[in-house]
Amino acid sequence: MTALLLLALPGAALAQSRPAEQTMMQTVAQEHDRHIALLERLVNRNSGTLNLEGVRAVGDMVREELEPLGFEVRWVDMSETGRAGHLVATHAGPGRNALLIGHLDTVFEVDNPFQRFERDGARATGPGIGDDKGGVVVIIAALRAMQAAGTLADANVTVVLTGDEERIGAPASIARRDLVAAGQAAAFALEFENLAVEDEADFGTVARRSSTNWTLTTSGRTGHSSGVFNDTLGYGAIYELARILDGFRRDLPEPNLTYNVGVVAGGTPAAIDAEGFSVTASGKTNIVASTAIARGDLRTLTREQDERVRTRMQAIVADHLPRTGAELVFAEGGYPPMAPSEGNRALLARLNAVNRDLGLPEMAEYDPARRGAADSGFVAQDVDTLGGLGVAGGNAHADGEWIDLDSLVRQSQRAAVLISRLSLGSE
Repeated sequence: MTALLLLALPGAALAQSRPAEQTMMQTVAQEHDRHIALLERLVNRNSGTLNLEGVRAVGDMVREELEPLGFEVRWVDMSETGRAGHLVATHAGPGRNALLIGHLDTVFEVDNPFQRFERDGARATGPGIGDDKGGVVVIIAALRAMQAAGTLADANVTVVLTGDEERIGAPASIARRDLVAAGQAAAFALEFENLAVEDEADFGTVARRSSTNWTLTTSGRTGHSSGVFNDTLGYGAIYELARILDGFRRDLPEPNLTYNVGVVAGGTPAAIDAEGFSVTASGKTNIVASTAIARGDLRTLTREQDERVRTRMQAIVADHLPRTGAELVFAEGGYPPMAPSEGNRALLARLNAVNRDLGLPEMAEYDPARRGAADSGFVAQDVDTLGGLGVAGGNAHADGEWIDLDSLVRQSQRAAVLISRLSLGSE
């Protein structure tokens, strides 16, 4: 294990770095086994978004890590949104405020068979191990290293770990109120979702696309199919739905835009459940459909693109076939985009300065079209933001989710130095 950890920081780089940063690097390496054990405990406590008790329990475990470091930790109850709540921890200091973002919940609810941490050498699997419990451990490991090196004492750090990142509570304005306020008060924000890795190269995340859901409901006059297309019955709900979806396919494409259709039903009648996950329909081949429903998502790179595309979608919807109607409704609780900006790129440049000093390869920008949405989108409009600072792994949101445990070392080392330099104003 010792030889492996030494590879995480080349000896020449360690010798040339500042004494405090040498201490941070060594502390992360020395505490690697400790942090793997912490990760195992976090993973083995189910915290699916709807397991409110489990989310609070994971929050308590993180509280036990942060309070000894001098953080004032509070739990923000979110029962009014149907969710457990958020952990907010603050460490006062004269430095510029660093906002560290992660989340406590996972997509794996208590009825999912994938529930336990398992390790095979440097690879470990478990529910939420990368998304985002590995990221939470990176935050803790970095802050512990900063404390050991003395840089935490003057650092001004806020940690916000949401309890409903995978399924935001409603209304979103309340569910993300505290995170938005923390972003408005911060000098910069660092988000600890999974690290982007491709062909063994690490990438920086300076942008993420939005994610919001939409529901399209069409209506038509029902009657015997012998009258379809005539002036009395018109085209029916299913043809109207097909027209609109094909219009989306043909007329909307542009860079960094996607609009998936996830579920469709049509007939006489057709309906959708309150959660918007299940649609039902019945009918006969000789009956013109009265109702059709489609659900999908929309992902855009900027708020301007999002507004423009929504307007275009509504225009397509409004051009009805004869004797039909349609309504397109966008969900209120989506994720806004983390648009690319020069400020975000400047943060990546600062991270690459850290990489150079630590003897690690520099990180190029990752294609935002290949990243999912995240809580960083809620703060990126107000503060320069860098994402993807968590661990490297794969199979997120699926049985067999895994991480590379070695990435826990280099990500914690990077984070410790970056937070220290940014908050304390050193180059």
